Amino acid sequence: MLTSNREFNEIYEEYKNLVLKAAYIYSGNNYDAAEDITQDTFIKLYTGFEDLKHGNISSWLFTTAKNAALNYKKKHDREILQIDDETHQTEEPLRESAEDEYAENELERSRRELHEKIFAELMEKNPRWYEAVILVYYLEIPQAKAADMMGIRLPVLHSILHRARKWINRTFGAEYEEMKRQDK
Repeated sequence: MLTSNREFNEIYEEYKNLVLKAAYIYSGNNYDAAEDITQDTFIKLYTGFEDLKHGNISSWLFTTAKNAALNYKKKHDREILQIDDETHQTEEPLRESAEDEYAENELERSRRELHEKIFAELMEKNPRWYEAVILVYYLEIPQAKAADMMGIRLPVLHSILHRARKWINRTFGAEYEEMKRQDK
């Protein structure tokens, strides 16, 4: 157990957003699941704090939340959801033109699919690149802290990010540029 509730509260306040963001991203953008995973992660921290190294709390929290979210996503990706047409109604007001709305929805769908494709192929290409990109660009964790969480030096993180960006640009640059042109 922690030596005091005050110490736990300080850790909680410092890392709650990091844990929630990681859980949200790795669970497939499911906010309810991310909240549950965050709560479970901090309960595990509270009950097993003495077994942890004091200097490695952020890394432990991130890894625990990430693994729980990946397990959640894996389990729930297999489920087949049925939507009740009566309860699934949009409350968003209609746009001026159905064509404009369709074009906007289609562009958003294409953008989302491209991002998912980039992340999926990046994970397959190099999991370290994927983790570095998620930590620094998606979770917006400072690079020095991200390097510490990954257990690497800052120059190594810079090299990983550079290689990942270069690979993404080389592999998906044309698709991204085409999408930007459609957006205008």
